[in-house]
Amino acid sequence: MLSQCMSLQRVGEALRLEERELHAPGPGQVLLRVRACAVCRTDLHVIDGDLKDLRLPIVPGHEIVGEVVEAGRGVEWQRGARLGVPWLGYACGVCEFCRSERENLCDLARFTGYQIDGGYAEHVLADARFCFALPDSFDDLHAAPLLCAGLIGYRCLRMAGDAERIGIFGFGAAAHIITQVARWQGREIHAFTRPGDAAAQAFARECGAYWAGDSNATPPRPLDAALIFAPIGDLVPAALRAVRKAGVVVCGGIHMSDIPSFPYSLLWGERVVRSVANLTRRDAREFLELAPRVPVRTHVEGFALAEANIALARLRSGQLTGAAVLVP
Repeated sequence: MLSQCMSLQRVGEALRLEERELHAPGPGQVLLRVRACAVCRTDLHVIDGDLKDLRLPIVPGHEIVGEVVEAGRGVEWQRGARLGVPWLGYACGVCEFCRSERENLCDLARFTGYQIDGGYAEHVLADARFCFALPDSFDDLHAAPLLCAGLIGYRCLRMAGDAERIGIFGFGAAAHIITQVARWQGREIHAFTRPGDAAAQAFARECGAYWAGDSNATPPRPLDAALIFAPIGDLVPAALRAVRKAGVVVCGGIHMSDIPSFPYSLLWGERVVRSVANLTRRDAREFLELAPRVPVRTHVEGFALAEANIALARLRSGQLTGAAVLVP
């Protein structure tokens, strides 16, 4: 049986629509019919070759909503079950990181849509251990962004600790989700966008932001923490200027342009700069239980599978509000 997918053949090229032979799931795997797959900025980093150890050809996509077609030996998921497949697609399970619930740092980890064929396809094979049941209150289209924008945003928010006033730099898919969670928790969100992006600032306020302004603006009050979702290294000094003493700056992207030098005085006062790498299954379980309680409302725009290059171009140019989602 053949199945369509959008495949990256060479770094920097457009994705190609092609047909591939379907393979039966091996032990511990599930074969899923893809019902939706959100488009992530990390997909652009894959296509642009920003990430090392890229496997080519590769089918991108790691925010997958799928339905079990067939389960391999040892898998409890039943045919017809609706599952989510995130970025982390495999971890060894035995190293010191895996044994301490830090499987996101496993040296042998493999990632969906980067080293494992992902969800820009009609079907996908996945490790059943890294698949998750999805809340019934989200349809396929609106559930897809939860699988990375939501999960990575949630991990970033966790790394901010008990910060009450939080700045978010780059107001896209992750930011619009985690703003809703933070507001539900009683926190105050300050949104920073590209200078002059009035539409993004209005969207941030619509999602619950207390204040929204340009990335080079000074917030009305010093922040306790800042989350950076835009892959722009220049935002790190800007965020440090915005946080008070003992504040934390969390860099949420898997790739970022070089961070420029900055005076030590910006870091002094026990400020902290840290990164977030990938996600853990604990993050997924906690966030997917939390999302319907808030309840999170994802803003999405649907595209056909063959329109993946159009969706990616819209994301690259900043023309999306919320998240793009491919629907095979």
